[in-house]
Amino acid sequence: MSAIPEAFRRILGEEVTRPFPGSRKIYVEGSLPGVRVPMREIRQSPTPTSHGPEPNPPIYVYDTSGPYTDPEVSIDLGRGLPALRTPWIEARGDTEVLPGPTSAYGRQRLADARLLEVRFPSPPPPRRAKAGGNVTQMHYARRGIITPEMEFIAIRENMKLEAIKDAGLLKQHPGNPFGARMGPITPEFVREEVAAGRAIIPANINHPELEPMIIGRNFLVKVNANIGNSPVTSSIEEEVEKLVWAIRWGADTVMDLSTGKHIHETREWIIRNAPVPLGTVPIYQALEKVEGRAEELTWELFRDTLIEQAEQGVDYFTIHAGVLLRYIPL
Repeated sequence: MSAIPEAFRRILGEEVTRPFPGSRKIYVEGSLPGVRVPMREIRQSPTPTSHGPEPNPPIYVYDTSGPYTDPEVSIDLGRGLPALRTPWIEARGDTEVLPGPTSAYGRQRLADARLLEVRFPSPPPPRRAKAGGNVTQMHYARRGIITPEMEFIAIRENMKLEAIKDAGLLKQHPGNPFGARMGPITPEFVREEVAAGRAIIPANINHPELEPMIIGRNFLVKVNANIGNSPVTSSIEEEVEKLVWAIRWGADTVMDLSTGKHIHETREWIIRNAPVPLGTVPIYQALEKVEGRAEELTWELFRDTLIEQAEQGVDYFTIHAGVLLRYIPL
């Protein structure tokens, strides 16, 4: 399989990258440096009245499609998406750049010259917290710090509601919040919810390409899309294409369930081109490493898999900790 970027350009045609009909991508600037939040502006048709057409204001909606639907952005999947969060991560000064992967499997794959053809051309060196440090958004939130990620999320969740000028759209039945906090979403509100453990911001420091988002009761509903290769027909190119289609149709997060001999390389291509958090089920790859023999799976191997994937930029894991014995072939 060739990993030449031109092959990807042929796959990512106009049908997956063009803006949606009747709408355009806009960006809302924040107060912190580099906070530029994407949204989709939908044009409304005029309302026919007895006095002629009455114009309607545009409606703004949440946009998960990343730079792919921005006609001003040139996409090169061989280089990956812009590292939006790198300046924010560097400004915090609590991480260090490693010379290369620290996982045994990551080093093994990097040293295998046979993988050059399928390897992402220039993966960034991994980062980790400095000794004794903690680089999670929850840690910052509990220290009272409002990060650029939190401001980005607050703007994104509000979807420019303050711009709705039609009073008719603002008249709603009060409803029943059922205990949810229904006030305006501000950066401080985001910080409070994360600090309280009611919301999470999946944002690995090794995935700076992602556009920050939040999952929690007091925020917008989020959708996860599962993708995964087939040992019969799938290729790395097709997995990246699945990612782009998923986010185009509104996936807030994507879980890569790929299996097979090129899991590591496939994941690198996906992460470098993913503007949304990426998740995995690490035990799938861990079992691949022992050729499916569950009795040979050790904590050391599973731990190495977690480190390998975290250093690539995986944002969230599904850990299967409750598998019935009868489902494990021994």
